Amino acid sequence: MTLFTCKNASFAYEGHVVVSGLDFTVERGDYLCIVGENGSGKSTLIKGLLKLLAPKEGSVELGEGLKPAEIGYLPQLTPVQKDFPASVFEVVVSGRLGSRGLLPFYTQADKALAEQQLALLGMEKLKRCCYRELSGGQQQRVLLARALTAMSEALLLDEPVSGLDPLVTQELYRVVSEINRERGVTIVMVSHDIRSAVHYASHILHLQNTQVFFGTSADYLQSPVGIDFLGGA
Repeated sequence: MTLFTCKNASFAYEGHVVVSGLDFTVERGDYLCIVGENGSGKSTLIKGLLKLLAPKEGSVELGEGLKPAEIGYLPQLTPVQKDFPASVFEVVVSGRLGSRGLLPFYTQADKALAEQQLALLGMEKLKRCCYRELSGGQQQRVLLARALTAMSEALLLDEPVSGLDPLVTQELYRVVSEINRERGVTIVMVSHDIRSAVHYASHILHLQNTQVFFGTSADYLQSPVGIDFLGGA
């Protein structure tokens, strides 16, 4: 099943086209890494896939039955997020807000799902701790658990390892890869770490304010753009 389809799509801010020529699909179970230089349109595309930004031209379609509120989203970590005054459990269960509609309270199923995701990421013992007192790596695990609590089939991550040390970075990549392989969750990740991207991802989308490559990681390694980009990585 196809979850995301971009057909000759472009996105703009204040009339200025940021990224164009987007023509690709993401199938259920794929692990797609979006790579490219700073300012190449990667984060803009993520907003387009989430339906937070409408295309200037072309179209972005979600698979049958998939709603934006059912897509797990882990944005880049901001100073405000780092200092959020809530418990770990409160942050994670808040991922269910999009599915609650007008209902004011979390159900037992919501709470059980939050507990399950915390356990998956090894954070269950810290669930009563204050989120802002955690390390950067722990905070990203909590936010990843929140995104998993929100999603039904797809998880979008925008530079999830930004600012983390190398050991924590590799551990987070490993966890995301396991979520993809063992649970069948479709992953779309923006990453500056091209070497980790080609190691873990099934597919690569390379942007330079337009689409310059889309295909499997194996094909990317043999492509002129992949060879050139990896040579400078």
